[in-house]
Amino acid sequence: MFGKDNKHVINEKLDTVIGNGAMFTGSLKVEGTLRVDGRVDGEIEVQGDIIVGKSAVIKAVIKGRNATVAGEVSGDVFLEGKLELDRTGKLYGDIEVDKLVVNEGGVFKGKSEMSERDESRSKNNKKLKEREEKDNNKTAKNANNKDKKAG
Repeated sequence: MFGKDNKHVINEKLDTVIGNGAMFTGSLKVEGTLRVDGRVDGEIEVQGDIIVGKSAVIKAVIKGRNATVAGEVSGDVFLEGKLELDRTGKLYGDIEVDKLVVNEGGVFKGKSEMSERDESRSKNNKKLKEREEKDNNKTAKNANNKDKKAG
């Protein structure tokens, strides 16, 4: 599923691996990329990317850059970049990410909050606010003109 030719691999260099059958409980901090195929309970903080393999079961708060989930995650996820749920991925918890991709078959149950780090999204929001302000000003002027005509 996550071989060298697979498009789902975020970063080919893996710095830390929790293998299938391995279990980690506690606070896990990784400076590079983390791949989990086993079980993790606690908290995961990664400076790089996180790859959750198909056999992984994670019950933890996760913080990192990007993540691809093909296994099961129960807990809140906070990412600077993209979260991708593979067709076998399951995520139960709230997320705060820049981008979210849920492939067909993927399961996400929780609340999502998308950040506005993307400049184009921020510009679009500014344009939307400006347009709303103009519309509100026009509505207020029209109301004032109607009041003057009525009086």
